[in-house]
Amino acid sequence: MTESFRAGGPDWNDRHLDAYLKTGGKIGHLVDFTPDGGPQTPCLILQTIGRKSGKPRTLPLIYGKDGQNYVIVASNGGAPANPEWYLNLDANPDIKFQVLDAKYSGKAETAGPADRQRLFDLMAKIYPPYDDYQKKTQREIPVVILHPEASIDRL
Repeated sequence: MTESFRAGGPDWNDRHLDAYLKTGGKIGHLVDFTPDGGPQTPCLILQTIGRKSGKPRTLPLIYGKDGQNYVIVASNGGAPANPEWYLNLDANPDIKFQVLDAKYSGKAETAGPADRQRLFDLMAKIYPPYDDYQKKTQREIPVVILHPEASIDRL
């Protein structure tokens, strides 16, 4: 059984990441975004390698499933630029990620034109504000497919 984590407040993202990692996702796999107009959503933990620093960068992100793959959206809240985590995985697609207590190594791939809209629509059903974010920005928000390749013991 998992416990929902309520979004909001100072440093909530850091507290969310900490709770998720400490509890194997029992706290934090579901995030309550109702104060921001969203539903309760499933989150995973993504680890990229900093394109400048070469150091691991870890953060929670909303996800969906497409077959055996996981899907995330580089919305950055509809800001004009892509988020830093997306720039990192674009530079180095080797990733690690955690869903509940399952940990994986794998590759990240930006969805191409044949899959992007279908996957964006899938994600907008999970988190409807994505539609508003896309309307808010001139960039096409990237949709990223996470391909798990192997189970690992830790991020």
